Parts: sequence; structure tokens; C-alpha cells
Amino acid sequence: MPLNPIEEKFTTNIPKMNRLLALLLVFVSVIYGCSERKVVLNPLEAALTSDHPKIKRVMDSVEQYEVQIRYTQIDRSTEKPTFKDYDLQVNENKYFYPASTVKFPIAVLALEKLNATDSMGMYTKYFVEGDTIESNFAKDVTQIFAVSDNLANNRLVEFMGMDHINQQLTKKGIEPVRFSHRLGYHTGDPRTKPLIVFENDSTTYLMEGSINTTPDPLDLSGIKKGKGYFEEGRLINESFDFSLKNYYPIKAQHEFLKRVVFPEAYPKSEQFELSSRQHEYLLESMHTVPRKVGYDEATYYDGYCKFFMYGDTKERIPDHIKIYNKVGFAYGTLTDCAYIKDEKNNVEFLLTATILVNNNEVFNDNQYEYDEIGIPFLAELGRQIYQIELERTK
Repeated sequence: MPLNPIEEKFTTNIPKMNRLLALLLVFVSVIYGCSERKVVLNPLEAALTSDHPKIKRVMDSVEQYEVQIRYTQIDRSTEKPTFKDYDLQVNENKYFYPASTVKFPIAVLALEKLNATDSMGMYTKYFVEGDTIESNFAKDVTQIFAVSDNLANNRLVEFMGMDHINQQLTKKGIEPVRFSHRLGYHTGDPRTKPLIVFENDSTTYLMEGSINTTPDPLDLSGIKKGKGYFEEGRLINESFDFSLKNYYPIKAQHEFLKRVVFPEAYPKSEQFELSSRQHEYLLESMHTVPRKVGYDEATYYDGYCKFFMYGDTKERIPDHIKIYNKVGFAYGTLTDCAYIKDEKNNVEFLLTATILVNNNEVFNDNQYEYDEIGIPFLAELGRQIYQIELERTK
């Protein structure tokens, strides 16, 4: 049998009786050489090097899209769960607009404050002075997670005030953060409005509002974005300034989620003071899809506020897959912070990611590539990580 070029190179002038040994050495050297050149990817890198077009078109211009990702594997081989983090470009000094992701800590802190208020509970009815919408705290929490309702969030801000929110997050070790405004409108007014609280069906009392600290401008990389923005219908040819807006980076979001889902992994001082009933209600609200709490499925499909895995489809999420999360989308920025659990296949992981989709670099023009690029990327990222977890040896 004729020799191939590699064999020829290493067997020329070798006695016939030693040729088998020589070929064996060539084989070992080739395999060894290949193994030296092999690049071992961590699981997040493996997901992001997928050739799927929904991943590839973003990763080919990853700086343009200002992508930041943290993915956490969970190990339950010990008494308490342990975590291993994998990051892409996570940088608390690189600003992105958190949008509605801030509603998650606002909901949790509102439940916590109720525990320190003897006369109020989750189902206490109330309304904001000057408003006509009567609500209760349990209903607000449900609306925040099911459809990301701005009014529900803003009512809870009036209940607590920004100073309380910021102080409690810092106290629990969730930093750096800075919550400075309500959602849907950004007046910058540091005052909160009084609440009219129903003590019973016929008796109400007034809970006074508060005056909060006026926020200082943030000094972060990327705090001014783009080349223009619209204001009152007029194009301003300047970068859009986010320095007075909310600040809630990936690390803080991810750590907050861990403390809520896995309180036992943290010392008591870093846990949120929720009753078991509150904690159960919170987790149930986080994974419940809109149709299960009365919203029209044609508008509020399962993936409406579940970007990872299901954001780009209107199919129903299987009952055995639960996504405990909070999304945000505004100013061209999409963010999802999620704990994903497949109860049938013993899969669980944490994933937080943000992406900016604003190709024309103009803000407030409603010309953002949410459906074309952003949500498909986050959905496919979730599916890629899920597949890795499905195949991972636990």
C-alpha cells in the first residue's frame, strides 16, 4: 500500500521492520498536535459561537449592540446550591438603560415593607391621591410580572419612595444601583404622593407622601448614546443623555435574582424579609404567563414578557418549563433577567442579558429593531444555553 505524504515524510529510509512503530509514532504526534491546537470553549462561549443567524448577526457586531451577558450554572451536590458564573462584557461602568427590569426589586421591596406596616397586607386596598384606580399590593405584583404594567409599578414607588428603595438595595449588598424615576413618564419629581388606604370596607386613612433625594448625574461610560433624539416632535442632533435615569447593571440584577430564588444561599442579613406566603406568591407571579391571570392571549402571548427561549414565538410555554424573570424594553434596549427551570428534565440555570438595537442611532423615534434582531437574539441565546444544560452532566 503506498504511503500518504505524512507517512512518507517520517518513514523514508526507515527499515521495513521498524515501519509499523514509525507509523504509530506519526499517528500519536498528529493527534497530540491537534489536541494542542484545540480551543476549549466555556459553555457561554460555545453558545455564542453558534452559527445560527439569530446569534451570529449580533456576535459579528457585538460592540455595536452593546451586549452584556451573565450565565450561571447551578450545582446542587452540596447542602446549599453553588453557582458558577460565565460572563460576556459584563461591566458595571458601561451604562445601559434598565427599563422595566427595575420593577422586580420594587415589587419585592414593597412586599418587604408591608411586613413592617402593621395595618397593611398584600390584599389591602388603596389608591394614590389624585388617581381613580383602586388596587391592592398583590394585584400590583401580578400585573408587574404578567404584562410589565407601568402604573402598578408607579403605585409601589409612591408607597415606598426612591430613597427607601435605594437604601434597602444597598443594605442587602445589591450595588451599584440608582433608582431615580417612575416609568412611563420621567418628571424627576422627588416627592411621592399620599396614599388613601382602606382600613376596612367603610374606613380609609391617609398615608403621607415623602420627599426624596434629588439624583446626581451618573458618570459612566456610554451614558450619552447615539447621534440624535426626538423631543416634543423635534429632532435634536445631539447624543441622548441618560445620566439622570435609572441605573441597574447586569451584576446587580443577577445578584438580586439569586437572593430571591435562593435565599438559603445567603446570610440572613442579605436575604429579603418576606413571609413564606409572600415568597410563594412572588415566585408564582414571576413565572405565570398572562393568559393564566386573565389577559387576552392574542395580545399578551406567553413569550410577551419571556424573551429567553420563547420571545420570538407565540407558541405556549410547556407547563414543565417555568421562567421566573423580569424583562425590560425601552430606548432600543432589551434586557431579560431569568431563572429558568425545566422540572421534567432536571434543568435549571440563571441568565441575564442586555442588547441595544438602534441602528439609526436616533432615540425616541420608535425605530428600534426589537422584533428583527433583539428579541430573536435573546430567544435563541436562551435556547442555546438550555440545550447545553440539557446535555450537561449534573
